[in-house]
Amino acid sequence: MPDPIIPTRIIPAGQPIPTAPPLPPAPPGSTNLPPWRTAAPAAPVPPLAPPPAVPAPAPDPAPIVVHVTVDMVAPEPEPEPEPGRWARLWDAVTARVKPWQAAAALVAAVIPVPWTGYSAATTWAATMSEARDMHVAVGYCLAVGVFALTVRRFTKSHGVVALWGIAVTGIGLFGAVSWYDVVVVVTGASR
Repeated sequence: MPDPIIPTRIIPAGQPIPTAPPLPPAPPGSTNLPPWRTAAPAAPVPPLAPPPAVPAPAPDPAPIVVHVTVDMVAPEPEPEPEPGRWARLWDAVTARVKPWQAAAALVAAVIPVPWTGYSAATTWAATMSEARDMHVAVGYCLAVGVFALTVRRFTKSHGVVALWGIAVTGIGLFGAVSWYDVVVVVTGASR
């Protein structure tokens, strides 16, 4: 609970209220003062400073001589930025294989042979799968060996038939490869 109010002076009833001491004057320059406040007298104006003395005229400056030497140097041409990895790969491939040859070889490798219903690539992949069933090493050796021979023939001739052989044997590699072989090689655990 807050402290009780204790009066410092008690004025009996009927007595006039004593007058308060005068208020201090308002700051100088105050406006809109109530009638019971008075403004303080304005501060005295400081005396004006004497005007500065006129300096003596300066002598005429000496002439300024500027020598400019311009060396005309041709800027070095900026080197062309290095091509990215994909640009270099595309340039390397298109230097050896024309895009229309690659497209023709891939289409010829996956189009089904008439009266069989299978393409040359799927037939080779099935053959590699059968070789893998005999033994894993037989499947890998046969698939990788024939693929290497077709790549060697293509490096010598650069023909469409050699490119067709790369497409067929490259797709046929998937008949000999099993993703589980990676697990066997890394861990040694067989099926």
